[in-house]
Amino acid sequence: MIDPLLLNNWLSQTLLFSGLSESEVMPFTQIAKIQNFAKSEMVFNQGNPAIGFFIVKMGKVKVFKVSANGKEQIVHIFQLGDYFAEVPALDGQPFPNSAAALEPTELVFFPRELFLKVLHQSPTVSVNLLTSLCQHLRELTSLIDSLSFQDVPQRLADYLLNLSNRDFQQINSGRETDRLVTLDINKGELASLLGTIPATLSRAFAKLSQKGLIAVNGSQIQILNHQGLQEFSQSLID
Repeated sequence: MIDPLLLNNWLSQTLLFSGLSESEVMPFTQIAKIQNFAKSEMVFNQGNPAIGFFIVKMGKVKVFKVSANGKEQIVHIFQLGDYFAEVPALDGQPFPNSAAALEPTELVFFPRELFLKVLHQSPTVSVNLLTSLCQHLRELTSLIDSLSFQDVPQRLADYLLNLSNRDFQQINSGRETDRLVTLDINKGELASLLGTIPATLSRAFAKLSQKGLIAVNGSQIQILNHQGLQEFSQSLID
């Protein structure tokens, strides 16, 4: 059982409650519930009633769809401080996707009816939610563009660039080469995220390596030519 004051302090530092004092966050803390999930455990299934939404306090969650033939497409991966499933929690429609824990995960759950009741008293959280909806729409549009107009090596290049930009802290020299990134998901999950299968993903890694853009050592990827990787990701499909 987590201390409500500790939870309140933690929530105050998340994007959803940005701009609120700890006292203003407290009504939301009072309705929040902590939920724990083992690796691969389902958080919810597509079509389930949307009874609320979640913030990741620890671990990672994948939100995904499964086609009729069993192929999985990961829509997004949520990590520390990210919140998800807010759209069905707001409109009351069933969950449009499924969600599962990628590792042991702790979530803060907000029941829909109670959250909406408290939300009416907090315009700041309403604006933050609206900002989040815009961001998720942009991410979905980007995913559609990627699946439609890029081949798998280009999608992989984009993913590595985004991972590098997120994790990289510039050194005094300001060099754009020799960035070392570590994959934050396994290659099977990465294949699903990029809309492909592991064998095709392996060929994509090999292609980028052969072009001298990256060097692969297990889950660690050395970006040898940052600018070249950017140009490749934006090039016309061969």
